[in-house]
Amino acid sequence: MQILSAEQIRTWDQFTIQHEPVASVDLMERAAGKCVRWLKEKPWPGKKFRVFCGKGNNGGDGLVIARLLLQAGYSVSVFILEFGKLGSEDFQINLQRLHELPFADLHFIQSSETFPVVEQGDVLIDALFGSGLNKPLEGLSAQLVQYLNDSGATVVSIDLPSGLFIEKSSLGNAVIKANHTLTFQCYKLCLLVQENAPFIGEVVVLDIGLHPGYLQEIVESQLLLDEKMIRKIFRPRQRFAHKGSFGHALIIGGSYGKMGAVVLSTKACMYAGAGLTTTFIPNCGYVVMQTSAPEAMCLVDEEEKHLTNLPDDIEKFSAIGIGPGMGIHAQTQHLLSFVIRRYHKPLVIDADGLNCLSLNKDWISQLPPYSILTPHPKEFDRLFGEHANDFERIQKARQKAKEHKLVLVLKSHHSFIAAPEGPCCFNSTGNAGMAKGGSGDVLTGVVTSLLAQGYPPKDAAMLGVYIHGWAGDFAARKFSMEAMLPSHTIEALADVFLVLQ
Repeated sequence: MQILSAEQIRTWDQFTIQHEPVASVDLMERAAGKCVRWLKEKPWPGKKFRVFCGKGNNGGDGLVIARLLLQAGYSVSVFILEFGKLGSEDFQINLQRLHELPFADLHFIQSSETFPVVEQGDVLIDALFGSGLNKPLEGLSAQLVQYLNDSGATVVSIDLPSGLFIEKSSLGNAVIKANHTLTFQCYKLCLLVQENAPFIGEVVVLDIGLHPGYLQEIVESQLLLDEKMIRKIFRPRQRFAHKGSFGHALIIGGSYGKMGAVVLSTKACMYAGAGLTTTFIPNCGYVVMQTSAPEAMCLVDEEEKHLTNLPDDIEKFSAIGIGPGMGIHAQTQHLLSFVIRRYHKPLVIDADGLNCLSLNKDWISQLPPYSILTPHPKEFDRLFGEHANDFERIQKARQKAKEHKLVLVLKSHHSFIAAPEGPCCFNSTGNAGMAKGGSGDVLTGVVTSLLAQGYPPKDAAMLGVYIHGWAGDFAARKFSMEAMLPSHTIEALADVFLVLQ
């Protein structure tokens, strides 16, 4: 699924109006009808709707929703925010249509004294401001948003929660806190970033039938990964394949007290299909690894508690993943430097590997081209400087991926993948049950395995992130988000591959 800018969405509307053809007011009717169909499917207590409208096309959507709900027999009150403008043409048409209903309950909000009494059992339809907003809400608009947020009622936002910018940070602004966001046709960038989680609630993408021909005329710049895309990347195994067909992966990690991280990465690497998996660990982890992952081979450092020196023949490995649980000892940092200088294929670097890089930032430019880095936001900031918000991180990830020829996976609920070429991607799988120590180590193993099997680095990152989240979704259904563990996610990779076959 493509993720479009505010300007592209407006152009898509116009393209549909011209090429279907359809009148803009009829397109609004279609969009509102989809919203009402969704609203009717929910068991709202009391089924009492209060619709809050601005005077733009988002408000026009709200007026149509109110009319359709009234005609279906629901209790509906409409409140129009007055702010000096006459209103869009489609808004005015639908306001007249609402006036023509004999049972319309219509009010105008001109000051805070005219705010309606809202009960917790009410359903508030937020159609105040949509994706065209270009400045923070202030005055009466901001007061109304705060009043609705304080009401405790259920809020359903149409298109976007009012006050939310589509392509830049809204931190510190007045924004509706929606329980549900009904957005049209495609995801918007603001609905995928972590900082907006308090505002968007459950996101539902409604297909309102915009003309598909428009998407063929634009260059893809950012995508939301879905199963259809992943199936194009995934390579089923051939009948006569053998273990040599699927690469030899090396997982480097572990230190005293942190062997669990490298065990998780190693097991995930094997579960994701690597033909051979070898681990390089400190001496203290030998028994742990041989017991926990007997299918893996072990190289053991001469040092007891941390990593120091690798063998010289690391080029024989198809892919190397480095970092899980290995610490940042000075000798361990030297080992990472050795790997960067000696290994000329893409690396997968995570966890303490990233922390070692952040202590030696000049090494970033020396990484093998198309190496895959998988930082969470704090690790990303340690690597590339502090950022005020998620939008800045996304922009910096795009920049650094091109500058250093890297694949950057900025981990979050919707992990962001930036590469030197082609569109950037957001992930659509995963859940809050994966917010536990060890989940990132599992991802490292999965991506390293795919890279060892011959997937191109960007494909390995996209496929790895998607199936890792998908396995987490399987694990959550079986164990619950509270009780699931990263080891359950590893085991659930089997469920993912069974579906993909």
